[in-house]
Amino acid sequence: MRVFSPPRPHRDDALIGVVGLLGGVVLWLLGLHMQNGRVLDAPWIALVPLAVMSVLALLRRSAPQTALVIGTLALIMDQFTPGNLATVLLYTDVMYAAVLYGTPAAARRIPVTTFLITVTVTIGFLAWFRSAEALLIGIVTGLVSFVPALTGVSVRNHRDAAETARLRADQTALLAEMDRAQAVTAERARMARELHDMVANHLSAIAIHSTAALSIDDPETSRNALGVIRENSVDGLAEMRRLIGLLRAGGADPEPSSSPTLGSLDALIEQHRTNAASSGLTCVLEDSRTAPGPLPAPVELAAYRIVQESLTNALKHAGPGQVTVRLGQAGQRLTVEVTSALGSRPGPRAPGSGAGLVGMQERVALLGGEIEAGPVSTGSGTKIWRVRAELPVGEGSVRA
Repeated sequence: MRVFSPPRPHRDDALIGVVGLLGGVVLWLLGLHMQNGRVLDAPWIALVPLAVMSVLALLRRSAPQTALVIGTLALIMDQFTPGNLATVLLYTDVMYAAVLYGTPAAARRIPVTTFLITVTVTIGFLAWFRSAEALLIGIVTGLVSFVPALTGVSVRNHRDAAETARLRADQTALLAEMDRAQAVTAERARMARELHDMVANHLSAIAIHSTAALSIDDPETSRNALGVIRENSVDGLAEMRRLIGLLRAGGADPEPSSSPTLGSLDALIEQHRTNAASSGLTCVLEDSRTAPGPLPAPVELAAYRIVQESLTNALKHAGPGQVTVRLGQAGQRLTVEVTSALGSRPGPRAPGSGAGLVGMQERVALLGGEIEAGPVSTGSGTKIWRVRAELPVGEGSVRA
């Protein structure tokens, strides 16, 4: 059984954490504090929230909402110490990352929440101090919370728009490729009809002249008929070779050199982990087969496509949590199971949505297997989404 560990921090996140920590230490050594007369007035105490915020920078992509909650507590603690400018700057980055890399729901809630907090703080301190200092506190609160959140929303919207444009370009390219394939198929059909007509014409001429040669007892007539037969035979073979050569050349590139197999699941799951990190999804592969080995090519291709489609659906619809891919084999049956947390977000609906499940059912039916997909209850009473397929691995299992 192979279990994937949590993703390692991104290089840029580690760089942000290290630079922020070193910058804060330099400010501390220079004695540049943000406030005086706090409850915790020992200068070294300001290094505690700074260290916490530097560690949270490592989680800004993999666990952005957790980093934001802990970072908020660290920022509050910093207000009871002499303070450090680097701590505040690191918190603004954590706030920005929570909107950019967090779930869509968090990206909608955080800007609104920070705006309301900014307004509340401004009004509260204005009623308390009744001076311009209250407005300054409100402005600082907005710069630390609302402005980074608003920036994250803007960047996220641009990123989503770019991704949508890329998907449209891919769909356009796919449609163009389908049109090309249809044109090639039509041309090959036309050439096949041409080959049939050409061979039929030459064979008809051969049959007619051979009949004449056999029925007329005249050496000159027979010699002429045999000449025509030879001429039609040579021309027919030459035309047939030419058209067959064109048919072979036209069909040289439709399929890739190799089809995906179960051995390619590692790369597929690694790609899924990268794409799903911002959605709070992790992926685990559990292979309980005692002696994993090569299976019939149609079975391995079908199993790979089932896992691929299930991971794509989990990325669109599953709630935060673990996506588990299980492989098992009992006798002549291969079991493929993919489970994920049952999510409440519907995901985008595009033309062709729902076709993935139909495609999986068709693949399994072609192999004579069984597949089921839908919510199921676990032992703890919670519900998960499960796709489970059983595929026969014996030779000759593919239906005509």
